[in-house]
Parts: sequence; C-alpha cells; structure tokens
Amino acid sequence: MAMQDLAPIMFGALVVAMLVGFPVAFTLAGLGLAFGAFAISQGFFPEAFLSNLPLRLFGIVSNELLLSIPFFTFMGALLERCGLAEDLLDGTGQLFGGRPGGLGVAVILVGAVLGAITGTVAASVIAMGVISLPIMVRYGYDMRYATGVIAASGTITQLIPPSLVLVVLADQLGRSVGDMYLGAIGPSLLQTALFLLFTLAVAVFRPQWVPPLPESARTLRGWPLWRKVLWGMVPSLVLIFLVLGTLFMGLATPTEAGALGAFGAMALAALHRRLNTTLIWQAMDSTMRVTVMVIFILLGSSVFSLVFQGVDGNVWIEHMLSHLPGGPIGFLIAVNIFVFFLAFFLDFFEIAFIIVPLLAPVAEKMGIDLVWFGVMLCINMQTSFMHPPFGFALFYLRGVADQIHKSGAITRPIASRDIYLGAIPWVVMQLMLVAVVIFWPQSVTYWLDKDAKVNTDDVKIEMQIEDTGEAPATQEGAEAPSSFDVPAVDQAASATSGEGSDRVAR
Repeated sequence: MAMQDLAPIMFGALVVAMLVGFPVAFTLAGLGLAFGAFAISQGFFPEAFLSNLPLRLFGIVSNELLLSIPFFTFMGALLERCGLAEDLLDGTGQLFGGRPGGLGVAVILVGAVLGAITGTVAASVIAMGVISLPIMVRYGYDMRYATGVIAASGTITQLIPPSLVLVVLADQLGRSVGDMYLGAIGPSLLQTALFLLFTLAVAVFRPQWVPPLPESARTLRGWPLWRKVLWGMVPSLVLIFLVLGTLFMGLATPTEAGALGAFGAMALAALHRRLNTTLIWQAMDSTMRVTVMVIFILLGSSVFSLVFQGVDGNVWIEHMLSHLPGGPIGFLIAVNIFVFFLAFFLDFFEIAFIIVPLLAPVAEKMGIDLVWFGVMLCINMQTSFMHPPFGFALFYLRGVADQIHKSGAITRPIASRDIYLGAIPWVVMQLMLVAVVIFWPQSVTYWLDKDAKVNTDDVKIEMQIEDTGEAPATQEGAEAPSSFDVPAVDQAASATSGEGSDRVAR
C-alpha cells in the first residue's frame, strides 16, 4: 500500500466508526494510534514522529483560551435557572402580544438577548419552550410555526457572541476570539432580521396562524408593563457589556471576560433571589460535563490529526479541494454543502475539531479571510440543531413539549411531525444567510479593525537649514536650496519610507 492511499482510508474509517456509534473522542484517538502504528510498520514515517504527540496534548491542556469555555458554560447554566428568561418573555410578550405575530416577535428578540448572555442553545430553547409554547398553543398559534420559532430562536445563541462555537473556531483557525466575535455581529443581526421578516410575512399573509393575544391575557399596561420589560432588559444589557464590551474595548481577555460573565450571572441570580447552593452545584455539574466532553474530543482529534498529517492527509485534502471549479467561490460552496450534510451526523464540536483543521489551510492558501470563513461555518453548523436525526434543539423542544402536556398546560400532545416540519422554513433561512455571507463578505469584515494605509505618493520629506548668517559652501554656479524635495530617481527610497510609516501606523 502506498502512503497516498492511507489518508482516504483513514478518513473513511473515521466516518464508518462514528456512524456505528462509538464515542467520538475515543474513536479519534484509537484510530489515530492504530493507523500510526501501521504507518510506522510500513515505514511511512519514523517512530520519532509520534514524539510530537505529548507536546501537542500538553499544549491543549495548557491553552488559556480554552479556559473561557467553562466560564461561559457556567454563566449560561446559571442564567438558564435564575428566572431572567421568564421576566424577559413575560414583559416582551405582553408588549408585542396585542398584534398578530407579536408572541413570535417576542420569542425572537428574547432569543437574541438570551444568546448574548448565555451562549448555550439548550438554555434558550428550554426556557422559551417552557414559558411561551403553552401560551402560543392556548391562544391558537399554528403548531408548526410555534415550535419552529422557538427552536430557531434558540439556535441564534450559537452565532451571536459570546458563542462557545466561536471560541472553539477561533482556537482551531488561529484567530483571536475578539475578531471572531466582531465578525459575527453582522450575520447575527441579519439572522434576527430574517426571522422577524418571516414572522411579519406570516402575520400579513396567514394572520390566522399567529393571532394576537386577547385583552384578558394582557394584564399589564403603561408604566407597570415598561417596568417589567426594563427589569428584564437592563440587567441583561449590563451583563452583555461586562462580557462583550470589555472584550471589544481591549479591557479583558476572553478568559477574563468569561470570568466577568460568570460573576455577573451570579449577581443576576441573586437579584432574582434564585442564588443558592443547589443552583450553583447544578451549574458546576453542567459545566464540568461540557468542559470534559470538549477537552476529550480535542485531545482525540489532536492524535488523529497528527497521524493524518504524517501520511500526507493534508496534501490529499488540499489537492482535492483546491482544484474545484469556480475558484474560491466554488470551494466555499462545496465546503458548505459538505459541512451541511456532515451536520446530519456530527455535533458542531466534532465538526470544529475534526473537519475545520483540514479545511482551514486550504482556505488560507486560496486567500480567504479565516475570520470570514469561520463565521460562515458557524452559521452553517447552526443547522445541525435544526434537522434530523441529531437536531438537538428539536430534541430539547420534544422533551419540553412532553413535560408541558403531562403537566396539563396543553390539552393535546404535540406531534414530532409538527416539530420537524416546523423547523424547515427556519433551516432554509439559515442557509440563505450562508449564501449572503459568501457573496457579501463585508457582512462579516465590516466590523473588524482595518489596518491604516499610507499612500506613498503623498510622502514628502523636507529638511530645513538653519540660517547662520553665512552662505553655505556650494559649487560655483549652484544655488543653496532651502529644502529638498524627493527626486524622481529616489522613488524607491520614498516607497521604503512609506512602508515604514505604514508599519508604524499599524
């Protein structure tokens, strides 16, 4: 067997093993070690090549950037249970509920706010499902619209900062978390706008699907209503500033911003009189499970990727993807189709740790901005929460619907068919956003800092000669200049000076 044949066999074995259902972390590590032993026995690379493995693993566990993951997870776990979502949904629901589609608008806006302060899809979907789904069903909302808007609004959390997926992608792409967060601002606003426009269209063309709340259901008006809305919004905005404002202003690193967010979440829980040892213990337990899962997958993927590179797997991937028709646009379209179908079977963490490191070098060689590339993949991977067979947002909503029915809040059970069919329009909108980002890169790059540029044609060097009262020594027939303009023959020197100024400006 030739070495160039081992890379596709290794990748195919990984796909088969994961489809069988083995735990991903141990599958990655086991396949990596097995194929590494085989490659050494065939002389494809020496035994000393695997001596890099301990250094790679130590580099992962000592990576301070990954320390932000438990902080953001702890923050989301606290806010999931502290009562903030209830206040937000109750206030905004009554504020917009008097119009057709008003509850849908409230769910979308609250989903965006919860996404900016929790960073976890489960917290948003479960909280909004428990609170708003019984109300929507009780007052005649179409079942498929109701389940779809709740699940989709929860997935905004994956894109809007401080998303855990963006932290992982920043680490895998070698870019700063701050740049990834800034790049995601535009697409997250566009996605929220798309969802709102769809709800408005439903309210105009199918008003019977999204009827307004009756007067009896809107118990608050005037200042008490606005006080309810502000009670939910103002603390949320303060927490968003603590996490994102300090990060964007350069006052905190991602890890420090996560720590501030965890502290702010505890303060919010205390403000809502929910902070106790039980809540903290539950949040710590959830944080431990998520963090261990992420680290084990990352360790396993590191073993697999080292051996994969040793058998020139990166060369195989690059050769396969760099010769696609259409240049960079063709590459991006092919990658997004590939990732979309992978999301049917893999979790977003698995895609980020296994697939992204293989795609990023090819994208960089083709001149694609990796922040743009990462945000685009994040939007695509949102669909993994919304389609079968592993649509976690749909699973969360399925569990919430069963609990609501058992509690008697709704009289009839919600069919899984309605949940899955209700998700289709929202998945289509997410794919539309992927297309927008591909063909409009400024939607991502607009928010990023631009390097200062210096036009070397405008550079002019002047030298003043102090007047001492004596004529300067000159050759006969020549005049003593009072200043020197850059001659045409010295354009190279001028350009060099301009480049130096450019570097200083940057």
